[in-house]
Amino acid sequence: MATDHSTTIDAKTLETASDIQLFDSKGAKVRFGDIYAEEKTITVFIRHFFCGSCMQYVAQLSTVRSEALKEASTRVVLVGCGDWNLIENYKKDTEFQGDIYANPDRKLYDVLGMVSNLQATPKGEEKRSYLKRGLLGNVLWSIWRGPLQNPSHVGKQGKISQLGGDFVFGPGTTCTYSSRMRHTEDHVEVAELMKAAGVSYP
Repeated sequence: MATDHSTTIDAKTLETASDIQLFDSKGAKVRFGDIYAEEKTITVFIRHFFCGSCMQYVAQLSTVRSEALKEASTRVVLVGCGDWNLIENYKKDTEFQGDIYANPDRKLYDVLGMVSNLQATPKGEEKRSYLKRGLLGNVLWSIWRGPLQNPSHVGKQGKISQLGGDFVFGPGTTCTYSSRMRHTEDHVEVAELMKAAGVSYP
């Protein structure tokens, strides 16, 4: 499918994506479509499990009030492109309370049109509000929280250049919002994502 960052997911692509198998935090296989079959689900595809920028985004996501999500009959889940064994550590590092899944072969990323590059925010473009650290500080923090603290996880974090995206799926086989990252610091603003999902924020 087209990889424009806001291209709507067509029915055929969504049907294909729904049947892709992910892994949960215990290593059990989970059909992607089953995640949002019964409830509207904000699905955030992070880059790799060592990405400090994505960790900052997840931290901002965690400021969404649980009551607001409940009132909108909505939940938030994450998908990463690394090994499922890194999920528990990621939850601990980010304090994210929702479910996290792994897609190490990146098949779902590909089907939904997410791309790969290592570009930062383009010159002249305002950085996203979730980015609280400078580039060097973020790199050093990512190294500390990743390979230095968990050397056994090196090589299992996922493809470094993989970009993610932010979507609203369900209930049922529907997708009402799509925003694919165009560079490594391009998750959509949390306020915009919540508005698209009908969730009160802040």
